[in-house]
Amino acid sequence: MSISPTMEPLSARIPSDLYLWLAQLQVEGATTNSDKLRVLLSQLKRQHDGAFDFVTALAWCRDLAARLRDALATLDNSAGQHSEVLAQSIEHVCHAMALVVSAEAGSIEQARQLEDALVRRSFALNEALLRQAMTPGAAAFDPAVVSRHMATTLQLATAIDTLKGARNG
Repeated sequence: MSISPTMEPLSARIPSDLYLWLAQLQVEGATTNSDKLRVLLSQLKRQHDGAFDFVTALAWCRDLAARLRDALATLDNSAGQHSEVLAQSIEHVCHAMALVVSAEAGSIEQARQLEDALVRRSFALNEALLRQAMTPGAAAFDPAVVSRHMATTLQLATAIDTLKGARNG
């Protein structure tokens, strides 16, 4: 049996624009303004204490991007267009930020693990973008967006491949 925390009353006067914003804000698991304040203060405390594990941090980052994702879903539905490039990019940013927010770097080993995870995540996005470049037009709102930005990456990859070939040959 868990002991629930003692609840303390909190009274505050806030500007009407903040009150209206809070009243309209969608907070998972909260319906009343009191519930919303509890959830938001709890999230802020965890953030301040550095107590976000990766999954919690990822959920928080996805929540921060929810308005954008919802707007894109509306565009997808109304215009019949979808951008896999944008969806993957947003997911990458959320994952990378969750790694940073949840990271502990109290030792060289922890820093190495964070570094490895961020580089792995970054290369996963690069691979996804290169897959988009394999077709005449990327699955994007602007089908030329990937090909327009990949020239330097391809030049670097070619130079690395040539350099490694010269070392091995």
